Amino acid sequence: MTNTAPSTADAHSAPGAGDFAARAHQIRKEYGLGDAKVVALDGVTVGIPRGRFTAIMGPSGSGKSTLMHCMAGLDSVDSGEVYIGDTELTRLKDKQLTRLRRDKIGFIFQAFNLVPTLTALENITLPMDIAGRKADQQWLDSVIDTVGLRPRLKHRPTELSGGQQQRVACARALAARPEIIFADEPTGNLDSRSGAEVLGFLRDSVRRMGQTIVMVTHDPSAAAYADQVLFLTDGQIVDTMHGPTAERVLERMKAFETGRPAGAGVPDAQGPGVAAR
Repeated sequence: MTNTAPSTADAHSAPGAGDFAARAHQIRKEYGLGDAKVVALDGVTVGIPRGRFTAIMGPSGSGKSTLMHCMAGLDSVDSGEVYIGDTELTRLKDKQLTRLRRDKIGFIFQAFNLVPTLTALENITLPMDIAGRKADQQWLDSVIDTVGLRPRLKHRPTELSGGQQQRVACARALAARPEIIFADEPTGNLDSRSGAEVLGFLRDSVRRMGQTIVMVTHDPSAAAYADQVLFLTDGQIVDTMHGPTAERVLERMKAFETGRPAGAGVPDAQGPGVAAR
């Protein structure tokens, strides 16, 4: 089967830049000094295709959260280049970076980060209110209907379940129509049923609304909602899986833990993984 999705290996090439919502080229990130130095990212090159749901997985300490934070402009890189669309983050000043995060990037975190004194609707529109921008009502209505919270819009966070609060956070990330949404363990504080509801909403926002989403997760079942999974070990992307299932993702993770070659015993039906270094 021919895979027509953009190859992560070509993320840094100028002709293909338009295919990616975000890209990184040879980024490196280190923490500490001397014997305490940790290389969190070791020359990573990767592209995030537009209109796709990408999951990032790896063992603890593999660099997956660091990669997301660097690509989202929440953390700086020591070397290399990071782009959101055609804008290179590594060249921006602090105010420019803040404006870009506000206008072009959506965030969903494990903690819901809702303002307790505001209603669900007020929390959803808060970033636009702060920026002095008027919401596109048609788009906002579409987001609210997709997230399924219209009957709860006047309720405050304490009056909502955990799953409903996270769906408010998801709607808040979508409301401004960002170029890309980064989600860091978005179901980590939810029970399995609520987590499945949130993941289903994220998948639907990609398929029905054309959103681009990058999600860091440790859960193979969560990764199975994505279109593709990037696997990190030791600060490098070592494999890519298209059309993931929970079983295939779990087997791939076990292969890394036991030191077997990437993909051993679990061939990717859409081609070999891409080693993007």
